[in-house]
Amino acid sequence: MGVIRQVWPIERGLDDQDLEQLYRYPDGRRWVAVNFVSSADGAITVEGRSAALSTPADRIVYRLGNDLADVVLVGAGTAMAEGFEGMRPDERTAERRRRFGLAPVAPVAVVTTGRSLPPDAPVITKAAVPTLVFTCEAAPESLRAEWTANGARVFVTGSVAVSPTQVIETLAAEGLSRIDCEGGPRLFGSLIEAGEVDEYRLTVAPFLVAGTASRAALGAPIDPAELELASVLTDGASLLLRYLGRR
Repeated sequence: MGVIRQVWPIERGLDDQDLEQLYRYPDGRRWVAVNFVSSADGAITVEGRSAALSTPADRIVYRLGNDLADVVLVGAGTAMAEGFEGMRPDERTAERRRRFGLAPVAPVAVVTTGRSLPPDAPVITKAAVPTLVFTCEAAPESLRAEWTANGARVFVTGSVAVSPTQVIETLAAEGLSRIDCEGGPRLFGSLIEAGEVDEYRLTVAPFLVAGTASRAALGAPIDPAELELASVLTDGASLLLRYLGRR
């Protein structure tokens, strides 16, 4: 991997502190940043997982996303497919979180209607701090009770579907206003539809995949939501794009 450089809006080399400032969350307000990596032809997974697309530069900004967040938000399907077990900060992450005044460990918030999150999901049973499960009234009460018994904090935010706006409002009320969303596509699509995306962080990786891999966002169609390009970085292979949403 080459050195990460910013090529827009100005050209400059970046050290660790520069990257932290670019990828930090704004102070004093709730902020939803959505992270995805994509192949050059638009695939977000290879054989159902994103790991094969991630590059060294992508891993740097991905880590910044959750290192500097109050909470990591993820859909249940993605949590299961990617084997999420919660955050476990190493020494570098712990030091970074101390400098930014963050809690030692960011909890994971999982969104599910119930069908895709078993009670013994690793994201619940192996998490270092209690996982927050956001579900709806349609999820069986017995399943909600099992999540709780296994250590999760369960919130009902909707009747037949989870309300993304209620999820974001509840997280903010819990003091978790810097929100790092790591997919999947249906959760991202619901956040777009609800107008809850403040920032979109996209790594375009230097691969062609073809096949039938999903796109980054799925859901109800909307009028195109305009984004504002905030920065473009590269290591000579990957493109690291940051877009700001326009409320």
